[in-house]
Amino acid sequence: MANAIEIEGLRKVYGGDGKSPPKEALKGLDLTIPTGSIFGLLGPNGAGKSTTINIMAGLVRKTAGHVRIWGFDQDVNPRQSRAAIGVMPQELNLDPFFTPAGALEVQAGLYGVPKRDRTTMEILDLVGLADKADAYARTLSGGMRRRLLLAKALVHHPQVLVLDEPTAGVDIELRQMLWRNVRKLNQERGMTIILTTHYLEEAQEMCDEIAIIAEGDLVIRDRTENLLARLDGKTMVIVPEDEAGEIALPEGVEMERRADGALALTYQRGKVSAERLLAAVHDAGIRIRDVRTEEPDLEDVFVSLTHRD
Repeated sequence: MANAIEIEGLRKVYGGDGKSPPKEALKGLDLTIPTGSIFGLLGPNGAGKSTTINIMAGLVRKTAGHVRIWGFDQDVNPRQSRAAIGVMPQELNLDPFFTPAGALEVQAGLYGVPKRDRTTMEILDLVGLADKADAYARTLSGGMRRRLLLAKALVHHPQVLVLDEPTAGVDIELRQMLWRNVRKLNQERGMTIILTTHYLEEAQEMCDEIAIIAEGDLVIRDRTENLLARLDGKTMVIVPEDEAGEIALPEGVEMERRADGALALTYQRGKVSAERLLAAVHDAGIRIRDVRTEEPDLEDVFVSLTHRD
């Protein structure tokens, strides 16, 4: 099928109380996520990301709209739609008295996976916990507990895997291990991955497509490279041999003198060429020791699209 997730007109209103009015967390969200993609779902705090994920996982009841997971409508085939998705949550919701192997067996039983179809040790090996299969969860380090959360999300062999802030507060080694596993699941098994993260460099590196939501609305959805191309700005950083004097720059170019003596020239590629900038520097009698460029990243795009006064 073309889309692993199809969301139409999704609304969620949390009821208020005597002190606060009702809160509309989602305002008619429309979103499709292609099958086999690594898809980023980004937004500032309170944008509605967690609400969307919890509705897909069947943990929160929607106010209105339709959600189809792997072709199954949540309202028509709730069990099949839930079986098609696995969620690795932010919270460490583990029973401290279960071993990793025991926790996976219980999780598989809850999903109705027959014993002959369970792959407990294979999953533990995938996440690097095979040697801890019989250790109590309470004895595991924080990073190992994160790995166990990923393992639990995989026990029923879902077609869609949701990673909700998976690397929050983890070390570099665990983060790299997690991304290796994610790529392996995506490339070898064709699993659709949905990622929410505040580490935008991760989303830029990992995701094929990205949707940005804010205040319950879809702000934009596009391929990652197209989002980066939305910002036409570029910076040329010139390190002069000696202290640089004034430069007659083309119109629209801004110059910043950095603390290390470098000159940062910011310009729009559609209006000013790099050749013109270098010619202006040469005409000012400045000898160049080094030159490099700085491209806009996903954080720049994110801020430009979600900034509110």
